[in-house]
Amino acid sequence: MTHTTDIPRDLGAVALPATLHTALRLAEQGLPVLPLREGKGPMGNCRACRNNACGGRPNMKTPGPCTCAAPCHAWAAATTDPNIITSPAWAPAWRQAAAVAYHPGGAGFTVVDLDNPDAVAWARQNLPETRTVATTRGEHWIYRGSVVSRNGVRPGVDIKSVMSYARWLGAGTGAVAQLPDVVRALAGKGPTAVRPASSVSAPAGGGQCPHRSPAYLERGIAMAEQRIEEAPDGIHRTVFRMFLAVLSAHGRCGCLTETHIGRLFTAAQTRGESLRHCEDAWTNARTQLGM
Repeated sequence: MTHTTDIPRDLGAVALPATLHTALRLAEQGLPVLPLREGKGPMGNCRACRNNACGGRPNMKTPGPCTCAAPCHAWAAATTDPNIITSPAWAPAWRQAAAVAYHPGGAGFTVVDLDNPDAVAWARQNLPETRTVATTRGEHWIYRGSVVSRNGVRPGVDIKSVMSYARWLGAGTGAVAQLPDVVRALAGKGPTAVRPASSVSAPAGGGQCPHRSPAYLERGIAMAEQRIEEAPDGIHRTVFRMFLAVLSAHGRCGCLTETHIGRLFTAAQTRGESLRHCEDAWTNARTQLGM
């Protein structure tokens, strides 16, 4: 991907649709972009790619090998190619788009997402000054340099860089500083280590099996994985809801295996959820369902 020399400052006059105009200007200046639907989430995968049926971008860890022309697979769809951005395949998404997002890591940047006043206060005390952008509840602090994205590194603090996206909220103010060691330390030196569940198990079963075929269970697990992977925020709530949904539909007949649980935990930990939070969410979901 093309690397920009700076975060754009001036988007110029807005044309219709505004989201498409913004996306083209950002892409021109080196930021890989993608459309966001209402609620700040990425566009859902097309029918051919639903539940990763296309075989590409497993768990959204890589930008390939799927070659779908639509803006599928969340952050992995981000591009600076104007021919793709203005293609007929992307046109429906722009008509629905409520906002524009960009892939910070794809342009060599990191966004420290500060989600509340306490998180902003922490940043002002511990991080060097840099470009800041006001958000609904806090601020984005933008640094030059990329790391592995990780959510919940501190209360109210997420790191959005490689394999993530950030909503474009304007150019902000201040000069972009180099990524400080404290942020690198919070993100870690490599991808989050996904550890197996140590204290959870699949329900013993004994209930009536509602599955018409093994594909029914597979679709349920795949859908839960995708919902977790594409959750724009509130990852703790999303993980709990998906664990609850899977257990409600598949937890009483004995078909749910440790392998299925491992897939759900992997999806959650890839999004930055800790093993402890995964185990707690699983236990709480079973308790709520009386299992």
